[in-house]
Amino acid sequence: MMRIFKDHQMSVSQLLALIPEQYLEQLPLQSRVDRYAKVLHGRKMFYLLLYGMLENERLSQRSLEDTFHDPFFKQLFHLDASESVRRSSVSERLPKRDAHFFSQIYECIYEQYAGLYAARERQKHLLIRVDSTLVSDTAGKLQSSIGHTSSIGHTSGKKAVKYTMAFDGVLPCSAQAFSERSCNSEAVALPHPVWQHVRQEAGHQNLYVLDRGLQSAQSLEAFEAQQVRFVCRVKENRKYELRSNLLGEDQQTDLGEGVLLSDELVRLYCGERIQNKEGNVHYRESLLEQDFRLLIVESKQDPGRRYWLLTHALQMPAEEVAKAYRQRWDSEVFFRFLKQELHLSHLVSLNQNGIRVMLYMTLIVAMLLLIYKHANAIGYKTAKRRFAMEVRNLAIAIIVAECGGDLDKLFKT
Repeated sequence: MMRIFKDHQMSVSQLLALIPEQYLEQLPLQSRVDRYAKVLHGRKMFYLLLYGMLENERLSQRSLEDTFHDPFFKQLFHLDASESVRRSSVSERLPKRDAHFFSQIYECIYEQYAGLYAARERQKHLLIRVDSTLVSDTAGKLQSSIGHTSSIGHTSGKKAVKYTMAFDGVLPCSAQAFSERSCNSEAVALPHPVWQHVRQEAGHQNLYVLDRGLQSAQSLEAFEAQQVRFVCRVKENRKYELRSNLLGEDQQTDLGEGVLLSDELVRLYCGERIQNKEGNVHYRESLLEQDFRLLIVESKQDPGRRYWLLTHALQMPAEEVAKAYRQRWDSEVFFRFLKQELHLSHLVSLNQNGIRVMLYMTLIVAMLLLIYKHANAIGYKTAKRRFAMEVRNLAIAIIVAECGGDLDKLFKT
């Protein structure tokens, strides 16, 4: 089929081929996702959510019902034209879908595309940005949720779901959804996708970049003990013991956007909660045994604003440490893309399992769009618009071929 955009290196047809039809047919049997389903079995639900995210400005159960009845949708994915569903069916089936079914498809696509990285390209994506975002739209009816935290750190009574993700600069490589109150703390939530990705990427020397949320001494100790390379921002004036000064007289202090004020080998103090036999609680201060490297960088654009960066990458040049932390901003851009273009800010399901299904489905669509964006060197919004246009064009081509030009065969009254 002739491409709409002739300068593109990758088409939608090539991307959809990353999800082998045989894989979709076999996986529901393996995961038992279709055990009790009638019309909306795993394969159809997968394609319905994929197409619905591309075609609807605001995804909802009602819009998914309408999407299922769209002849273009049914022709594109070879579905029975006589079948129909109601909004209530979507509402009932979505929470009962096996989220593992969708996570496996997500991992399949990621592994296929990540495996195509050239050696030089792969090296660039050893930098993994880890961050969280909160979603509170329609979360008010959730039975279990975390509290919504304001920009100044206060937790309100407003309900929210937290999505914590690892992003390699091109694709989301690990993700989890949290609705438990304990995960309101980033110290609890942030390590999860890191450990998940470490298990998946055994042997790779990734560098994980995190923001100030990671303050837990236990997590920092665990990262160091397991040789997990990281750069994170810690609270200014955190108490520590100086071990040695790493800033030499001939060391470069101009880091581009910032100025290096200090580079030190330190040990951190942490508070330990102690409860006696009477039930009284007090806190004891102790010193961690591990050595860490603490860099203090002052912003050139905002003199006086300082960033305390902690790492155990002792041999990494200070300029590279600061540059790695600045690239953490890529995750903020990625979250904005998910919320504005793929409806992540709106909860289609209020069931915890349904939330996980929608998270993985959103990441699947996001990966297809990001691969398309990366391969064709275009922007986020352009990628979403052109991808949807190519999908529609593909559906039209299938319809013309099926009908032989006689649309009455398709649009029967």
